[in-house]
Amino acid sequence: MNSPLWQPDPKTVERANMTRFRKNVNRRFETELEDYDSLYDFSITRIEDFWSAFWDYSGIIGNKGKAPYVTNPEAVFGARFFPGSKLNFAENLLRNRTSKPILIFRGEGGVERSLSGDELYDLVSRLRQAFAARGLGAGDRVAAMMPNIPETIAVMLAVTSLGAVWSSCSPDFGVSGVLDRFGQIEPKFFITADYYEYNGKTHEILEKADEIASQLETLEGSLIVPYSGKMEASPPAGMTPLEEFVAAFSPQEIEFERFAFDHPLYILFSSGTTGKPKCIVHGAGGTLLQHLKEHILHCDIKPGERLFYFTTCGWMMWNWLVSGLAAEATLLLFDGSPFYPHHRVLFDFAEDRRMNIFGTSAKYIDAIKKDRLIPMATHNLKFLRLMCSTGSPLAPESFEYVYEAIKGDMQLASIAGGTDIVSCFVLGNPVRPVWRGEIQGAGLGMAVEVFNDEGKPVREEK
Repeated sequence: MNSPLWQPDPKTVERANMTRFRKNVNRRFETELEDYDSLYDFSITRIEDFWSAFWDYSGIIGNKGKAPYVTNPEAVFGARFFPGSKLNFAENLLRNRTSKPILIFRGEGGVERSLSGDELYDLVSRLRQAFAARGLGAGDRVAAMMPNIPETIAVMLAVTSLGAVWSSCSPDFGVSGVLDRFGQIEPKFFITADYYEYNGKTHEILEKADEIASQLETLEGSLIVPYSGKMEASPPAGMTPLEEFVAAFSPQEIEFERFAFDHPLYILFSSGTTGKPKCIVHGAGGTLLQHLKEHILHCDIKPGERLFYFTTCGWMMWNWLVSGLAAEATLLLFDGSPFYPHHRVLFDFAEDRRMNIFGTSAKYIDAIKKDRLIPMATHNLKFLRLMCSTGSPLAPESFEYVYEAIKGDMQLASIAGGTDIVSCFVLGNPVRPVWRGEIQGAGLGMAVEVFNDEGKPVREEK
């Protein structure tokens, strides 16, 4: 019988948030859940008890409301979670008021900066006041064509703090690709950068942004967020640079209005392989609760840990990454090519910034494997304890490569979900071993089955 590639030691299991939550459930409901399998079965059979317990355990800021916390749970489209609750998504992500950095950014061309918890809160406060003064309110849509920089997160939090709906894409999209998406949602504001950097080149995008803005007929304003942190080019007519946008407003305490659990938060898009990309609306409460479950329990994130995922603002993993703020993680942001000027740039970032969780795609792992990169020989990755892979299946040989060439004593989590749920069906588990070529298991609360050729669900067999 093969041995696991990684096995959590008893101390890791005992200290894991997953273990602490299981014990919390046992105390609360007088159950005797002895392991993950029993906790998982509890989560999909006692749905209301599970989600109610996790709401309390995760410390969500908001009014939980009164029971029942789940109504019509068997209905695919008619189920409602926490129908009496009120919360504000941004309030939960801005909980970590600290002078320490919680957003640390590196661009491929050498641009670096960070924002502390206090600085992020203050910037969101000023942006929020500026948007409100220009008439942005609950239910309005804001469309952003932005690189993965700290200010993108700040603008998103300001927008969603007002109950408005955020939708973003990557700045490398063409004009038609952006309009196919944003043209459907009738945005009130358009957000763009002045440029971005990729593969050793600076890509100016203000001309493209101006063309896009001119064709979004519902716009009442456009905001330019400079990539470098300082506006260098002259803005097109009708577009306001960030510094000018917030100039009249000073930071102040935010009075967060709380909205219904299913209040719209994000609009994501399908791939567009069958006509125009389809809009997918995600609610604030479900997104927050799912992401907290995945971050706190399945990734075992503790306050202050450094979370990284290589992503653009056009992939759902950006939305997933940003929610790490609600778990009081420090987010590491990288924008640019992961292979320029060499294939080691992300591991340079991991070493320099003492990365704890390294998220990437299976294709990236396959690429550095093909390039015969051996980061364990060239980099000090002693702080790295979890590597996540998604986007496509991770080949069994790539599992072996991770442990032979990157780090032998860390957890590897192959995770899978989708834009349609902006989260995961199956993912990592800090209290279970990692086996070659296998995903560790289904997520709590996710009644996932694998079916054989006869249409019957199978467990404990291949």
